[in-house]
Amino acid sequence: MARGRWPVTRLRGWLAPLGRAALGAMLLAVLLPATLAAAREVVLPVPRVTIYPGEVITEAMLVDMAFRGRDYEAPGIAATREALVGKVARSTLLPRTPISAGGVREPFAVQQGQPAVVIFQAGGLIISGVAVPLQAGSAGDLISLRNTESGTTIRGRVHPDGTVRVGVP
Repeated sequence: MARGRWPVTRLRGWLAPLGRAALGAMLLAVLLPATLAAAREVVLPVPRVTIYPGEVITEAMLVDMAFRGRDYEAPGIAATREALVGKVARSTLLPRTPISAGGVREPFAVQQGQPAVVIFQAGGLIISGVAVPLQAGSAGDLISLRNTESGTTIRGRVHPDGTVRVGVP
């Protein structure tokens, strides 16, 4: 009896890996289409040409391109043209490459070294003057300025119109 069982046992030893491989192939055939369906196509605006740091992004610099995969659906990628047009590149943006949201910034409303109007407002009292920004700033940024009359350093918040508000917000 031992002789009759030995070949069967040896045969089972060879068939087990083949059975596992066949089962794995069947699972792959079932799950692969579901995985591919989950990785849907996403259309993103990408640079048509190389955009260098400091350049303002225009509509003509962008082209829409389709991408597939979950990496392109991440919240850190600019998904619309409205999120890019009119913004300034922080770093070099390469053609046909998705743009990260951190790769662009708002344009500066106040330039370093160029006089800016400073406004202090408390109730009905409004005082305005001129100061020189010690740093550039976009709307909403808190920057330092040097008062041209007294030479003191003040801090204020930049507004979209290019003025800087100081004092009580």
